[in-house]
Amino acid sequence: MSEGISLKRLVVRLLLLTVVMFAFGFALVPIYDVMCKAFGINGKTGGQYQATQEADPERTVKVQFMSTNASDMVWEFHSTADQIDVNPGAVNEMVFIARNPTDKPMTAQAIPSVTPAEAAAYFHKTECFCFTQQVLQPGQRIEMPVRFIVDRDLPRDVKHLTLAYTLFDITARHPPVAQLAGQDSQGAR
Repeated sequence: MSEGISLKRLVVRLLLLTVVMFAFGFALVPIYDVMCKAFGINGKTGGQYQATQEADPERTVKVQFMSTNASDMVWEFHSTADQIDVNPGAVNEMVFIARNPTDKPMTAQAIPSVTPAEAAAYFHKTECFCFTQQVLQPGQRIEMPVRFIVDRDLPRDVKHLTLAYTLFDITARHPPVAQLAGQDSQGAR
């Protein structure tokens, strides 16, 4: 009888461990945001930038773009160029492409970071797809612009920045509303 009890305890513990691991997976994005904000790590950029600056035509900074998917994200995701040269103070734009290759609607959230980390405070996004969640229907492809300014006060020894995005599947936490043009919430049949 003690074998039956210990087997039952083992099964209960394994099930509990599975539930805890599943919950932790959903908590990763909010935990990441809190840790970056608390410790100032990973070059997290701020929210939407409202001010304007005058461009410095005498100075050029190279901005590289990287895009990766979190382990459970299946979307195609990339920028239209690997890098561009910018003048500090000027407004710049890069377009990122996303495509949902699955047969179901999905919701995604992009998390940005800038390296070197000390330069993150000088990288200002005026418009970014990372400010909102992206919902794509099956097979849908979208172009998502990011408009940004590299601050004129960027230290002179910084000549290269990298803007990286990691795309997370948040469909389970934020199910997409299945409304296509002219259809109700039941979607097409």
